[in-house]
Amino acid sequence: MTEAILLVGGLGTRLRPLTERTPKPMLPVAGVPFVAHQVARAAAAGVDRVILATAFRADVFTDYVPELSSYGAEVELMLEQTPLGTAGAIRNAAGRLAGGPDDPVVVFNGDVLDGHDLSAQLARHREWDADVTLYLTEVDDPRAFGSVMVDAGGRVSEFLEKTPDPVTNRVNAGCYVFRRSVIETIPTGRPVSVERETFPALLEDKRLVLGHVDRAYWTDLGTPDLYVQGSADLVRGVIVPSARPGPPGEALVLDGADIHPTARVYGGTSVLPGAVVGPDCVVEGSVIMGEVRLGAGCRVRSSAVGAGATLEDDVVLEHSVVGEGARIGARNELRHGARVSVDLHLPPGALRF
Repeated sequence: MTEAILLVGGLGTRLRPLTERTPKPMLPVAGVPFVAHQVARAAAAGVDRVILATAFRADVFTDYVPELSSYGAEVELMLEQTPLGTAGAIRNAAGRLAGGPDDPVVVFNGDVLDGHDLSAQLARHREWDADVTLYLTEVDDPRAFGSVMVDAGGRVSEFLEKTPDPVTNRVNAGCYVFRRSVIETIPTGRPVSVERETFPALLEDKRLVLGHVDRAYWTDLGTPDLYVQGSADLVRGVIVPSARPGPPGEALVLDGADIHPTARVYGGTSVLPGAVVGPDCVVEGSVIMGEVRLGAGCRVRSSAVGAGATLEDDVVLEHSVVGEGARIGARNELRHGARVSVDLHLPPGALRF
C-alpha cells in the first residue's frame, strides 16, 4: 500500500482576507479547491489513500471529503487539536496510516503547486530503500529558502539555514517520501519541525536521506500574487493539471457563470458558478469566485475576488484582493497589493490606490 499525508492545517495568514473563512487548500485554483489537484496527482502516481492533516476550519474539509475521494484515492481526515508543527502534524496523522513499517508514505505541503514526477520520486525511494527521499528544486534566488546539500551519490549531506550567500540553489520543495517506521520516531505531544529537527536528526543518526532533484514547474501559493498566478498557469496549461475541469485555454468559465458578450475574459482567468461579469469588463489572469458581481466597465487584472463580492461600475483592480462579501463602490481604483476585508463596503470613488 502507498499512502500519503497532506498537511492542510495552516492558517493561510499571508492570503488574508481570502482565508478568513476558507482554509487555504480549499481556495479555488483553476476551478476546483487546490486540495483536489493534490489528491488527483497523488492518485495518478499510485497513492491509494490520503490522510488530510487538518486544524483550521476542519469542518470545511469534512463536507468535501466525498468529492475528494472521487479523484482516485481514498481520503480521510485527521484533526490536529493544537499546533504541532510540520513534523508533529505528520506524526499525529500517522495514527490513521494502515501500511506496514517499511511502506512508503508521501507527505505533501498543502500550499505547493508543482509538476514534478512523483512516480519517479517514489521509484527512487524504493530502489535505494531510503529512510526519506526529499523532492528538491532549483530556484533562481535561494536566499529566501533553506538550502539542501547533496553529494555526488544523491545523498543529502547538509541542511543549511537561509543565508545571504547560499552555496547551492537547491531547496526543499515540500514533498517527501518517508519510510513508515521513520515517522514513528518523531516525538509526540509537542510541536516538531520537520525541516529544523527531524531531517537534521536523521542525518546525525546516519540514516539514508536522499535528494530527488526535479526542475519542473514549482511555486508556493502562499501569497495573493502567487495564488492568482498559479491558478492562471493551470488554466492556460503552463503546468499540466490533474483536476482542472475542461481543456486548457485563455479562460475557464464554469457552468452557471454569466459573461456579457462585450466583456473580455482571458489570461488564465477562472470564473466560478453564479458569477456575473458585466458589459465592457476586462478581466485578465484573475480568480473570480462564485456569486461575484462585476458591474459595467470593470478592469480586473492579476487579482482575486472573493465569493459573493460586488464590484460596481468602472472599478479598477490590479494585483489586489477583495474579501468575501465585500462591496466596492463605483469608480474605486485599487492597485499594488491592496486588500479589502470581508464584508467591507467602500463608497463610490473613495480610493485611488
